[in-house]
Amino acid sequence: MTTVAEFKIRYRQILDPSGTTVAPLPRFAQDSEEVLRLYRAMTLVRVFDAKSVNLQRTGQLGTYPSSLGHEAAHVGIGAALRPEDVLAPVYREFGTQLWRGVTMTEILTYWGGDETGNDFAVPRHDFAWCVPIATQTLHAAGAAMAFKILKQPRCALAYIGDGGTSEGAFYEAINLAGARTLPVVFVIVNNGWAISVPVAQQTAAQTLAQKAVAAGIPGLQVDGNDVFAVREAVAEALETARRGGGPTLIEALTYRLSDHTTADDASRYRPGEEVKQAWALEPLIRIREFLLKSAVWDAAKEQALLEECTRQVDAAVNAYQAKAKPSTDAMFDHLFAVLPAHLHEQRRIARKYGSKHSGH
Repeated sequence: MTTVAEFKIRYRQILDPSGTTVAPLPRFAQDSEEVLRLYRAMTLVRVFDAKSVNLQRTGQLGTYPSSLGHEAAHVGIGAALRPEDVLAPVYREFGTQLWRGVTMTEILTYWGGDETGNDFAVPRHDFAWCVPIATQTLHAAGAAMAFKILKQPRCALAYIGDGGTSEGAFYEAINLAGARTLPVVFVIVNNGWAISVPVAQQTAAQTLAQKAVAAGIPGLQVDGNDVFAVREAVAEALETARRGGGPTLIEALTYRLSDHTTADDASRYRPGEEVKQAWALEPLIRIREFLLKSAVWDAAKEQALLEECTRQVDAAVNAYQAKAKPSTDAMFDHLFAVLPAHLHEQRRIARKYGSKHSGH
């Protein structure tokens, strides 16, 4: 018997959980101002996330998907993308979106039940949040195909969760991207749980990165709690795609420190000890420790940052709460040139019950 092919999945980490460097620092990480920019962005999204959960718990926001624990993956990817690139998110990548110019008020508007929150002022060309699982990977592959046909030096990047990699749309997207050598990067944020289903029940594969093998594209794994490793790996993959080298699949290993959404109770299915251990590895600790060891950060600066982030978040919340709420008719606008009879009836019912809450 002859071996016709062999594959390896490499793992990348630059900062260990204590904030110690275990690999050479990328050039951007040697610039203290750039590292501080990353840390400030990660802190802002965490403060925003906590406020959003509180808004939902007090009836001021709809069901909300927390990004707690994903800050390094999201901000690292945002920093690696160029403004002209296209992002195809899932529904919790707020760190990437804030870095790219989406506002906190827009995020709150959408999760408050108003679809106009998806109409980003900046960046206009990024895709809206995608609640259906894995279809965003096809959107990214399609955009990348357009860039290649038009000979534009742009890339698409699609997020997907660990559970989403079991969907057929994911395999279709990476297969098309590999077959057509498309300028697209797929990032699996492996947080261990697809709602209540652990990765071990999703697949027998040793890694999710190795799913790239079936598509004939490179696959690698990174420490998703290490913002340096994420940014470096994604930047390299984007550069490869931009120069015609085709797609890459990156698996970022992290942990969802929160419930899946505010409609979930993760304590029903996750061991408490597992969550406790994950908190010791969370991403803000290691970059903060790195900054402290570099003597460019201290407790006073930390307190000032938290206060500034709180002011920014409060201002965004005030702007969100001051916005006029859409009528229930908005759900039926722009669906058909002539609204069918059954939707006329649904609109009538929505108006009836919506009027009871118009003052809230």
